Amino acid sequence: MSAVYNTMPLEIFYFIFAHLNYWKYAKKHRKMNIEQILASKVNEAVKKHYEVEPENIEFQPTRKDFEGDITLVVFPMLKQLRTSPAQLAEKIGKYLEDEVEEVASFNVIQGFLNIVISDQYYINFFNDVKDREDFGILLPQSDASGIMVEYSSPNTNKPLHLGHIRNNLLGYSVSEILKAAGNEVYKVQVINDRGIHICKSMVAWQKFGNEETPQSTGLKGDKLVGNYYVKFDQEYKKEIAQLKEEGKSEEEAKAQAPIFVEAQEMLRKWEANDLEVVKLWSTMNQWVYDGFEKTYDALGVDFDKNYYESETYILGKDNIQKGLEDGVFYKKDDGSVWIDLSDEGLDEKIVLRSDGTAVYMTQDIGTAIQRFADFDINQMVYTVGNEQEYHFKVLFLILKKLGYDWADALYHLSYGMVDLPSGKMKSREGTVVDADDLIREMAETAKNISEELGKLDGYSETEKEELYRIIGLGALKYYILKVDPKKRILFNPEESVDFQGNTGPFIQYTYARIQSILRKAEFDTSAELSKEFSFHEKEKELIKQVQLFPETIALAAENHSPALIANYTYELVKSFNSFYQNVQILGIDDEAEKVFRVQLSGLVANVIKSGFKLLGIEVPERM
Repeated sequence: MSAVYNTMPLEIFYFIFAHLNYWKYAKKHRKMNIEQILASKVNEAVKKHYEVEPENIEFQPTRKDFEGDITLVVFPMLKQLRTSPAQLAEKIGKYLEDEVEEVASFNVIQGFLNIVISDQYYINFFNDVKDREDFGILLPQSDASGIMVEYSSPNTNKPLHLGHIRNNLLGYSVSEILKAAGNEVYKVQVINDRGIHICKSMVAWQKFGNEETPQSTGLKGDKLVGNYYVKFDQEYKKEIAQLKEEGKSEEEAKAQAPIFVEAQEMLRKWEANDLEVVKLWSTMNQWVYDGFEKTYDALGVDFDKNYYESETYILGKDNIQKGLEDGVFYKKDDGSVWIDLSDEGLDEKIVLRSDGTAVYMTQDIGTAIQRFADFDINQMVYTVGNEQEYHFKVLFLILKKLGYDWADALYHLSYGMVDLPSGKMKSREGTVVDADDLIREMAETAKNISEELGKLDGYSETEKEELYRIIGLGALKYYILKVDPKKRILFNPEESVDFQGNTGPFIQYTYARIQSILRKAEFDTSAELSKEFSFHEKEKELIKQVQLFPETIALAAENHSPALIANYTYELVKSFNSFYQNVQILGIDDEAEKVFRVQLSGLVANVIKSGFKLLGIEVPERM
């Protein structure tokens, strides 16, 4: 399921959770929450009265105009049980009231069972978690699943751009979420460091570069090499135009353009291991790797292992031969090897050319098998744009036909493109939004807006610059990650840095506000809530929202969706701001109430920080 929304009200969250039979996400080292307890007891109640197990148990928050905390929707069970909704709700409600100590009372309205949860349940929950900075986060268990997440996977002929940023942010965040759900996670990338596109940059540098280097120009290596990829395209177009003027067709001109012929010849020399070409290839690729590392560091992402296409492209041929012997593949008259997937609703797919050379599918087959040999994993996630959806359907099906059981646990984290108000990006024409430039521009935008708001009195210049970086990156990451990965994004930098609404800076500002409260609370805040404590409705609403955090992590991990974490955090912040506006925290006279509200504020801050950490976003102590 991937029904993710740009914003997620609590009602929608409960609705999604109910339809996923959410109690199945309880881990053996995580206590069952109240919804899971109720689901289990509803199951018992139906079995007792009707001698069957219900197929559907659905909860939602109780409407604010009715008494209750959680509502059981009984209608989905009626077809199976053949009784009236009111009668069914009364029987289940009475059973819950008798058997579940956390249930204080219930009422039935038009077939909806509204359940009132005792304050004691929330008091116990709060006392248990109030000092836990790791609330909701699971450490990997000894039998934890090993999951590999592949992301980034750039070409070494150009710098990272806005599209790569979405890829990196998704892959990194999904890795962190899977880890927080109790899994052992390995982050990898495969760097596309070979092929004609690499040779294009090399040829252009040889012809026009005058031996310049990153050191001599002061440019990042990936930027320098990318400039020559653009230069190649410019010269290539000139030569095509010249050949067409001489009477060549478009197709002939493209194939015969001298600079393109040189690039093809360079590729042949590389494949033949020509020492001079390989040396240039190694030098220019290293420039790019050094540049990538600076961008990754600025973006806050990392990897456990890099794979290189120059090494992986030789993988897979043995697997094709074995598949031929087993009848998975077949050979055509020209010697090429294919697989017929028409029975599965797909098409025929080539896996080996007639000259015996590999295609991308061959490499991906071999690389997948190699990774399962390299790491103790049983799942793998590919973070790749949605234009490759068919490719991965074919890849996963081939691996399954080759007899690999883990093929069923392969997942394509497909995502939509990132567009700009000015239109689509094109690498060859040099119209991409460079990742480094965008990161700098986001910090500059944060600076401009912060200065307009006048919120930085008393900050040193160093503190200001660090804050601009945190706010700018937080705005960028949140703007991208709050959206369902499958959706296309129109990226608007200024909109992302708004300090109001569903934005990273708005959430960061709330966190900083809470830190200010905690700094001013110069008294002992260690006392536990007493059993006689009575909640203000805003306090209870906030605790209920906090309580959803562990299950949000589980659901986000199951759906590979950082959007669930992002929008949960936004809902938590909205709930806190409603609490903040309706009750006094430090100004209240009652000591127990004051201590509790400071503790509750601190717990909310911990959850905000944890949620944002899963998104790769930092939170400032002051704003």
